[in-house]
Amino acid sequence: MKNNIKKALRDTIPVLSGYIVLGMGFGILAETNGYGVWWTLAMSVFIYAGSMQYLAVDLLTGGVSLISAAITTLMVNARHLFYGISMVDRYKGAGKKKPYLIFALTDETYSLVCSGNEDMSDGERHGYYMLVSLFNQIYWVTGSVIGALLGQVIPFSTEGIDFALTALFVTVFVEQWKSTKDHVPALVGVGASVLCLLVFGADDFLIPAMVLITLALSVLKLVRKEGEKQ
Repeated sequence: MKNNIKKALRDTIPVLSGYIVLGMGFGILAETNGYGVWWTLAMSVFIYAGSMQYLAVDLLTGGVSLISAAITTLMVNARHLFYGISMVDRYKGAGKKKPYLIFALTDETYSLVCSGNEDMSDGERHGYYMLVSLFNQIYWVTGSVIGALLGQVIPFSTEGIDFALTALFVTVFVEQWKSTKDHVPALVGVGASVLCLLVFGADDFLIPAMVLITLALSVLKLVRKEGEKQ
């Protein structure tokens, strides 16, 4: 257990730096729009959806209908449908931990959960997944509350703060690359993303890229299984 805690803390340090900054940005935005510390805390605990929380502030202040809010949420978080499919085997047998693991599966948590850990037993792996998920949400909640508190007393400009998310993704990608010798999935992801970016444009490439990556990795898995049988 202690080893799992140390490993989870060490592996989530890159996420800590990004989530604190981005969480503070959300907290400041929420406070600026009239949602105090308690609303900010509740959203980060019960919604915990990163970019969707930023958008939720605009939806709430704009007075959109529940149907519009539901459709928007589905579109923004559609990539998690593909994340979930790829996590079926990893979360199998997680028991009581599974509901929280599913709820807390953010982009950064997904990257960490998918990186290595083959040397662990199933019980150790599920414990590690739980700790990574929990630590990452704690970082986000902490950043959000700090931002809301600071927003009450100090005027802030949040211009450019979203770049922290890009930097965080790059850091997590590099760490995942270094943690395994099999770089084919990473190259497939990059190649599919670039291709879809060129074809669909910056505003619409994410979902097609996730579909293409899922299909490509599924085919790759089948090919490798056939190769092992031979």
